[in-house]
This record gives sequence, structure tokens and C-alpha cells, in this order.
Amino acid sequence: MQPEDRYRDFLETLTPRSLERLEDHVSPDVHFADPFNDVRGAAAMRRIFRHMFANIPDVRFQVHHLMRQGDVCLMTWRFSGTLRGRDWSFDGSSLVRFAPDGRVAAHIDYWDAARNFYERLPLLGAVLRRLRRRIAVD
Repeated sequence: MQPEDRYRDFLETLTPRSLERLEDHVSPDVHFADPFNDVRGAAAMRRIFRHMFANIPDVRFQVHHLMRQGDVCLMTWRFSGTLRGRDWSFDGSSLVRFAPDGRVAAHIDYWDAARNFYERLPLLGAVLRRLRRRIAVD
């Protein structure tokens, strides 16, 4: 199995229990970033994922597309779960770079935090939605 397929399988079946095998898939000094975090190291990445599971216990990643050229892989995916009692899902992408040993050296997530998170907050969300409507081209 190719490293990108192995990592996709890991992400698509990720649970709090399988998170214990993170170092089988990422380098000890992995760089992980998303709209809220930018950390280095498997331990820091694990803390982020544990926090995610503590707040969204039914997390699911579904990879739609995967392309690899050399040591760089691009994945597009859908994240879904339940946040504050409501279904929550959004699409995003990840730029993944592999180390020579096949483990992930960098995993950088790209998704719209304003639309997919901040706009769901009670007060701030209303302001951001109104602002987006005013800026949008008809």
C-alpha cells in the first residue's frame, strides 16, 4: 500500500483509540496546521485531535480525491460530526508532504473557518453572515 493510501485509511477510520497509533503515520517532528493551530511534533498534533474528539465525539473524515506527485499529496475531504447538538459538515483540503520513510512530515489543512465555524456562533455569526452578504457580488 502506498503511503498516501495508508494515511487516507488512517484519517477515514480515525477514532480516539486509533489516535494512539499516530506515530506509525506521522514523523516525530511533523508540522500540522489548520485555521486554528500551527504546531510541530506528533505529541502536539495528538493534543489537537484529542481536543477535537472531546468536543465533536462522532468525527468522520471522508477523502474524496487524492493526488500525489513526488513527496507531496493533495487530499480533498469532507469533515462531519455533531457540534453543540447539531450536525456539522464542511469540505476542505490538505496538503500532505511525506518523509523518505513514508510517514507524514507535514499536514496542512485548508478550509473556510469563517463560513464553517465562526458564522455558526450566535452573535458573531450573524455579523459575519451580514458582512459576507454585503461584500458578495450579485
